[in-house]
Amino acid sequence: MNQPITGFHKDEFDDWVAELSCGHFQHVRHNPPWQNRPWVETLETRNEMLGHLLNCKKCEEGAPPDEKVQIRR
Repeated sequence: MNQPITGFHKDEFDDWVAELSCGHFQHVRHNPPWQNRPWVETLETRNEMLGHLLNCKKCEEGAPPDEKVQIRR
């Protein structure tokens, strides 16, 4: 099920996570050659992806919304 990106945050491993309108989170790592998402590298290009649709497998599974974990550094 496609859901629009509404925001981003980093996880405890410093990887980017997309926040979807459905309340689920999805990693959007840039890890070539396996995952090629150079747009996660800058604030400007992440902002350009707001509203972009990602396939949410958690919606298809009927999972409850994710909860953002507070990361302390």
